[in-house]
Amino acid sequence: MSTTTEKENIFMFVPNLIGYARIVLAIVSFYYMPTNYVIAGWCYIVSVVLDALDGHAARHFNQSTKFGAMLDQLTDRCGTMGLLVTLSYFYPKYMFWFQLSMAIDVACHWFYLHTTVLQGKTSHKFIDMSGNPIMRVYYTNRTVLGFMCLFNELFYAALYLLHFTPGPLILGVSSFKLLAMFSAPVAIVKTGISVIHGYVASMNIGVIDVAEREAQREREAAKKPQ
Repeated sequence: MSTTTEKENIFMFVPNLIGYARIVLAIVSFYYMPTNYVIAGWCYIVSVVLDALDGHAARHFNQSTKFGAMLDQLTDRCGTMGLLVTLSYFYPKYMFWFQLSMAIDVACHWFYLHTTVLQGKTSHKFIDMSGNPIMRVYYTNRTVLGFMCLFNELFYAALYLLHFTPGPLILGVSSFKLLAMFSAPVAIVKTGISVIHGYVASMNIGVIDVAEREAQREREAAKKPQ
Protein backbone atom coordinates (compact mmCIF):
# COMPACT_ATOMS: atom_id res chain seq x y z
CA MET A 1 0.00 0.00 0.00
CA SER A 2 1.44 3.35 -0.98
CA THR A 3 0.93 6.43 1.08
CA THR A 4 0.93 9.98 -0.18
CA THR A 5 1.94 13.00 1.79
CA GLU A 6 -0.19 16.05 1.21
CA LYS A 7 1.96 19.01 0.32
CA GLU A 8 1.54 22.21 2.29
CA ASN A 9 0.01 25.14 0.45
CA ILE A 10 2.12 27.94 1.89
CA PHE A 11 0.13 30.50 -0.10
CA MET A 12 -2.88 29.80 2.15
CA PHE A 13 -0.98 30.17 5.43
CA VAL A 14 -2.68 32.54 7.87
CA PRO A 15 0.03 35.25 7.83
CA ASN A 16 0.01 35.23 4.03
CA LEU A 17 -3.79 35.59 3.96
CA ILE A 18 -3.32 38.64 6.17
CA GLY A 19 -0.81 39.89 3.63
CA TYR A 20 -3.33 39.54 0.80
CA ALA A 21 -5.87 41.52 2.85
CA ARG A 22 -3.27 44.27 3.28
CA ILE A 23 -2.77 44.40 -0.48
CA VAL A 24 -6.51 44.95 -1.00
CA LEU A 25 -6.54 47.65 1.68
CA ALA A 26 -3.54 49.34 0.05
CA ILE A 27 -5.24 49.44 -3.35
CA VAL A 28 -8.41 50.95 -1.86
CA SER A 29 -6.33 53.44 0.09
CA PHE A 30 -4.37 54.46 -3.03
CA TYR A 31 -7.60 55.05 -4.94
CA TYR A 32 -9.06 57.39 -2.31
CA MET A 33 -5.85 59.09 -1.13
CA PRO A 34 -6.12 62.17 -3.38
CA THR A 35 -9.75 62.90 -2.49
CA ASN A 36 -11.08 61.12 0.60
CA TYR A 37 -8.76 61.09 3.59
CA VAL A 38 -11.29 59.30 5.82
CA ILE A 39 -11.55 56.15 3.71
CA ALA A 40 -7.87 56.22 2.75
CA GLY A 41 -6.84 56.84 6.34
CA TRP A 42 -8.85 54.00 7.81
CA CYS A 43 -7.61 51.56 5.17
CA TYR A 44 -4.05 52.61 5.92
CA ILE A 45 -4.54 52.29 9.70
CA VAL A 46 -6.09 48.82 9.42
CA SER A 47 -3.23 47.75 7.16
CA VAL A 48 -0.68 48.92 9.75
CA VAL A 49 -2.51 46.97 12.48
CA LEU A 50 -2.55 43.84 10.32
CA ASP A 51 1.17 44.34 9.70
CA ALA A 52 1.70 43.94 13.43
CA LEU A 53 -0.50 40.82 13.52
CA ASP A 54 0.96 38.82 10.64
CA GLY A 55 4.26 38.27 12.45
CA HIS A 56 2.46 37.02 15.56
CA ALA A 57 0.34 34.72 13.38
CA ALA A 58 3.44 33.33 11.68
CA ARG A 59 5.01 32.46 15.04
CA HIS A 60 1.77 31.18 16.60
CA PHE A 61 0.92 28.83 13.73
CA ASN A 62 4.56 28.02 12.93
CA GLN A 63 4.01 29.37 9.42
CA SER A 64 7.08 31.51 8.80
CA THR A 65 8.08 31.32 5.14
CA LYS A 66 10.41 33.12 2.76
CA PHE A 67 7.38 34.02 0.65
CA GLY A 68 5.67 35.51 3.68
CA ALA A 69 8.74 37.54 4.62
CA MET A 70 8.97 38.95 1.09
CA LEU A 71 5.22 39.59 0.89
CA ASP A 72 5.30 41.46 4.20
CA GLN A 73 8.30 43.55 3.22
CA LEU A 74 7.01 44.39 -0.26
CA THR A 75 3.56 45.30 1.06
CA ASP A 76 5.18 47.64 3.59
CA ARG A 77 7.34 49.26 0.94
CA CYS A 78 4.53 49.61 -1.61
CA GLY A 79 2.16 51.07 0.97
CA THR A 80 4.69 53.69 2.03
CA MET A 81 5.60 54.44 -1.57
CA GLY A 82 1.96 55.06 -2.46
CA LEU A 83 1.64 57.51 0.42
CA LEU A 84 4.89 59.28 -0.48
CA VAL A 85 3.80 59.67 -4.10
CA THR A 86 0.63 61.36 -2.85
CA LEU A 87 2.64 63.59 -0.50
CA SER A 88 4.86 64.60 -3.43
CA TYR A 89 1.70 65.70 -5.22
CA PHE A 90 0.39 67.56 -2.16
CA TYR A 91 3.74 69.18 -1.29
CA PRO A 92 5.60 69.67 -4.61
CA LYS A 93 8.14 71.97 -2.92
CA TYR A 94 9.47 68.94 -1.00
CA MET A 95 9.16 66.43 -3.82
CA PHE A 96 12.93 65.84 -3.98
CA TRP A 97 13.04 64.73 -0.33
CA PHE A 98 10.09 62.39 -0.79
CA GLN A 99 11.75 60.94 -3.89
CA LEU A 100 15.03 60.49 -2.01
CA SER A 101 13.23 58.80 0.87
CA MET A 102 11.50 56.40 -1.54
CA ALA A 103 14.72 55.54 -3.34
CA ILE A 104 16.63 54.85 -0.11
CA ASP A 105 13.78 52.86 1.42
CA VAL A 106 13.17 50.59 -1.58
CA ALA A 107 16.78 50.08 -2.66
CA CYS A 108 18.28 49.39 0.75
CA HIS A 109 15.46 47.15 2.01
CA TRP A 110 15.40 45.15 -1.23
CA PHE A 111 19.15 44.69 -1.12
CA TYR A 112 19.04 43.61 2.53
CA LEU A 113 16.12 41.22 2.08
CA HIS A 114 17.66 39.65 -1.01
CA THR A 115 20.90 39.10 0.90
CA THR A 116 19.15 37.39 3.80
CA VAL A 117 17.46 35.02 1.33
CA LEU A 118 20.86 34.17 -0.14
CA GLN A 119 22.06 33.46 3.38
CA GLY A 120 19.18 31.04 3.91
CA LYS A 121 17.28 33.15 6.44
CA THR A 122 13.49 33.31 6.57
CA SER A 123 13.01 36.92 7.70
CA HIS A 124 14.77 40.21 7.13
CA LYS A 125 14.27 40.90 10.85
CA PHE A 126 16.48 37.99 11.98
CA ILE A 127 20.08 39.12 11.99
CA ASP A 128 23.24 37.54 13.32
CA MET A 129 24.18 38.76 16.78
CA SER A 130 27.69 39.33 15.44
CA GLY A 131 26.35 41.80 12.88
CA ASN A 132 26.15 45.57 12.97
CA PRO A 133 25.42 46.73 16.58
CA ILE A 134 22.83 49.32 15.54
CA MET A 135 20.95 46.75 13.49
CA ARG A 136 21.19 44.26 16.34
CA VAL A 137 19.41 46.63 18.76
CA TYR A 138 16.90 47.70 16.12
CA TYR A 139 15.81 44.18 15.21
CA THR A 140 16.18 42.30 18.50
CA ASN A 141 14.51 44.87 20.74
CA ARG A 142 10.80 44.81 19.88
CA THR A 143 10.15 48.03 21.79
CA VAL A 144 12.71 49.95 19.74
CA LEU A 145 11.52 48.39 16.48
CA GLY A 146 7.86 49.11 17.22
CA PHE A 147 8.58 52.69 18.30
CA MET A 148 10.62 53.48 15.20
CA CYS A 149 8.14 51.95 12.76
CA LEU A 150 5.13 53.57 14.45
CA PHE A 151 6.52 57.09 14.54
CA ASN A 152 7.85 56.80 11.00
CA GLU A 153 4.32 55.98 9.81
CA LEU A 154 2.86 58.73 12.00
CA PHE A 155 5.13 61.32 10.42
CA TYR A 156 3.93 60.63 6.89
CA ALA A 157 0.33 60.14 8.03
CA ALA A 158 0.37 63.51 9.83
CA LEU A 159 1.65 65.25 6.69
CA TYR A 160 -1.07 63.57 4.68
CA LEU A 161 -3.87 64.59 7.06
CA LEU A 162 -2.55 68.15 7.30
CA HIS A 163 -3.33 68.61 3.63
CA PHE A 164 -7.03 68.16 4.39
CA THR A 165 -7.49 69.32 7.97
CA PRO A 166 -5.49 70.74 10.90
CA GLY A 167 -7.18 68.26 13.22
CA PRO A 168 -7.90 69.07 16.88
CA LEU A 169 -6.14 72.19 18.12
CA ILE A 170 -3.77 72.07 21.09
CA LEU A 171 -3.16 75.56 22.53
CA GLY A 172 -4.16 76.93 19.17
CA VAL A 173 -1.74 74.73 17.22
CA SER A 174 -2.73 71.92 14.85
CA SER A 175 -2.35 68.53 16.52
CA PHE A 176 -1.32 66.97 13.20
CA LYS A 177 1.36 69.62 12.78
CA LEU A 178 2.69 68.90 16.28
CA LEU A 179 2.66 65.17 15.54
CA ALA A 180 4.62 65.73 12.34
CA MET A 181 7.18 67.87 14.17
CA PHE A 182 7.73 65.37 16.98
CA SER A 183 7.86 62.32 14.73
CA ALA A 184 10.11 63.89 12.06
CA PRO A 185 13.39 63.09 13.90
CA VAL A 186 12.37 59.44 14.17
CA ALA A 187 11.59 59.29 10.45
CA ILE A 188 15.00 60.79 9.68
CA VAL A 189 16.77 58.27 11.93
CA LYS A 190 14.82 55.41 10.35
CA THR A 191 15.97 56.57 6.93
CA GLY A 192 19.51 56.42 8.26
CA ILE A 193 18.86 52.86 9.41
CA SER A 194 17.71 52.03 5.89
CA VAL A 195 21.10 53.20 4.66
CA ILE A 196 22.67 50.85 7.22
CA HIS A 197 20.46 48.12 5.72
CA GLY A 198 22.23 48.67 2.43
CA TYR A 199 25.68 48.77 4.02
CA VAL A 200 25.13 45.56 6.00
CA ALA A 201 23.75 43.90 2.88
CA SER A 202 26.77 44.91 0.81
CA MET A 203 29.12 43.47 3.43
CA ASN A 204 27.16 40.21 3.70
CA ILE A 205 26.79 39.71 -0.03
CA GLY A 206 30.50 40.42 -0.38
CA VAL A 207 31.20 37.51 1.98
CA ILE A 208 28.91 35.29 -0.10
CA ASP A 209 30.69 36.33 -3.31
CA VAL A 210 34.13 35.62 -1.85
CA ALA A 211 33.02 32.21 -0.57
CA GLU A 212 31.43 31.25 -3.89
CA ARG A 213 34.48 32.34 -5.89
CA GLU A 214 36.77 30.38 -3.58
CA ALA A 215 34.59 27.29 -3.96
CA GLN A 216 34.65 27.71 -7.74
CA ARG A 217 38.44 27.89 -7.77
CA GLU A 218 38.65 24.73 -5.66
CA ARG A 219 36.34 22.89 -8.08
CA GLU A 220 38.39 24.03 -11.05
CA ALA A 221 41.61 22.98 -9.31
CA ALA A 222 40.15 19.57 -8.56
CA LYS A 223 39.30 19.04 -12.23
CA LYS A 224 42.87 19.67 -13.37
CA PRO A 225 44.91 16.51 -14.02
CA GLN A 226 47.47 15.75 -11.33
